[in-house]
Amino acid sequence: MLWKNGRRSDNVEDQRTSGPVRRGGLVSGGIGTIVLALVALYFGVDPSVVLNQVAQQTTQQSTQQAPAALTAKDQQDKEFLSVVLADTEDTWGALFQQAGRQYVDPKLVLFSGAVQSACGYAQAATGPFYCPADQKLYLDTQFFQELQQRLGAQGDFAEAYVIAHEVGHHVQNLLGVEGKVREAMQRSSPARANALLVRLELQADCYAGVWAYHAQHERQVLEAGDVEEAINAAEAVGDDRLQKQAQGYVVPDSFTHGTSAQRARWFQTGFASGQPQVCDTFNAAQI
Repeated sequence: MLWKNGRRSDNVEDQRTSGPVRRGGLVSGGIGTIVLALVALYFGVDPSVVLNQVAQQTTQQSTQQAPAALTAKDQQDKEFLSVVLADTEDTWGALFQQAGRQYVDPKLVLFSGAVQSACGYAQAATGPFYCPADQKLYLDTQFFQELQQRLGAQGDFAEAYVIAHEVGHHVQNLLGVEGKVREAMQRSSPARANALLVRLELQADCYAGVWAYHAQHERQVLEAGDVEEAINAAEAVGDDRLQKQAQGYVVPDSFTHGTSAQRARWFQTGFASGQPQVCDTFNAAQI
């Protein structure tokens, strides 16, 4: 991705030198279950077991982590993510204006180890997530090492896809989609709630593709292989692939983000069109 000459966003909060205080509550969302599945894969256990253990440890512990100095790589990561965030701001700001709406820029919070959000307390194992209560994206940049080393999703545009996906959840929040889906999930059976969550996540993947379309057609920031990097990342975090790696079999009713094929297809759908209207996963006959 050609990013070094891009505009930097002012909406990045770097908390990586702050020592997080552990409090009760566990946040999940976005593509956060990826890291949990990676942990499960590493230890050869069911991902749900890891999730339960993390939740229990979160509510039981209360410690203070000492601040750590940022490295040159940390600073470069911040610069890159700031440019990606700025590009999403430009894209969605223009698209909302065309639709007669006002886009509100989200904040990107970089943290190390753990963080307190308006949605609760989260550890790095939660993975990247979006909190609709404070309209902030949360990311421990160590996640990208896991994405590359354990899932084989290489390249800077794979990282850009992660940010664009979480921004997609912000778009859903501004449009009122996120709230309606969460309410519907509360009235549904577990299987139906998971099915709704899958469609919510796939729409965010599609919105990531919409952003990539405009980033290329309006600012020409993509390099050869970038789209393939994003598609590879989308496929790498499919529920079927993660479950197969972690436990040797898949349980479709437990899917929360969609299969590898679905995630890649919806990203490509958004990228091919550049129009948010094509991302209506809720009324799609087939996802």
